[in-house]
Amino acid sequence: MDPRVLDAPWPIRAGVVYGCILPFRPRKSSAAYHSVWLPEGSPLVVTSRRLQFELQRRVTTPVALAMRYQQPSIREAITGLVRQGVDDLLLIPLFPHYAMSSYETAVVAVRKEWSRQAPEANLAVKTPYYAEPEYIEALVASASAQLEAGYDHLLFSFHGLPERHLRKSDPTGSHCLQTRNCCETASPAHATCYRAQCFQTVKAFAQRAKLAEGSYSIAFQSRLGRDPWLTPQTDLEIERLARAGVKKLLVICPAFVSDCLETLEEIGIRGRDSFQTHGGRELDLIPCLNLHPAWLETLEHWITDFAPAAPKRCCAVKKGDACARCSVAGHRH
Repeated sequence: MDPRVLDAPWPIRAGVVYGCILPFRPRKSSAAYHSVWLPEGSPLVVTSRRLQFELQRRVTTPVALAMRYQQPSIREAITGLVRQGVDDLLLIPLFPHYAMSSYETAVVAVRKEWSRQAPEANLAVKTPYYAEPEYIEALVASASAQLEAGYDHLLFSFHGLPERHLRKSDPTGSHCLQTRNCCETASPAHATCYRAQCFQTVKAFAQRAKLAEGSYSIAFQSRLGRDPWLTPQTDLEIERLARAGVKKLLVICPAFVSDCLETLEEIGIRGRDSFQTHGGRELDLIPCLNLHPAWLETLEHWITDFAPAAPKRCCAVKKGDACARCSVAGHRH
């Protein structure tokens, strides 16, 4: 029901969710989750909690984990941080690319809850890092072993989006999807254009990994509904590559930093079955960044490089009073 995910008026949204999705999708999703479930629970939650734990071992700053929906919740995470006395918060969305249905909705939700619980405190947000050298370096490092083992083709599969989301996120109102090469033409729209940022990730990865031209391609997965979504579609691209004679296909999913249903089941199981059915021999899924040392090091750097903003007010009750937290008169945290 998030209007940034299903961007329709509330009555239409409710009709789609309660009339079309909930009566049928849970059974299908349940079977898919069953195929990748871990003893500890959902792969996404398990890996994310391990990431939090490993990161906390590296830094003295309190590290909290929150999911945009369900548990662990944003409210619980912020409550825990406030109780620890945190009044300078750095939010790192685990979405490398900007999209209204992922990065934007997470940032908006955290801002709202942080403002409710700590209205006078500071909040900084890590901007999309789709082409930052450290992120690209970590991606290449995580894929290096499988790249070096050899392959016929490398497919970059990003989570798909409805085309209308790109148009809604375009601040110019006249660039995204308006021309054939819109993502290759410089524009302020690229700051919030998911598609352009995905292309930038692939370009930076290819340069860093020294991929041969023609040895890789891009596709978008997980489409839902009848509206036009970004193309080419991953499932159809996997079939096409198999029919074209590709025998060993590598697939990497840079839109996800942790393996989840969309990588493990959609690509690693269904994608592999489809590839082999249509003539391919071997489809290998390159794991997401997960707990890779290069990814942990990148997150550690972002945290340690974070410079808290100047506080909005003294934490003392009145000017000149001793701070209740450190007993220093007029001290600002």
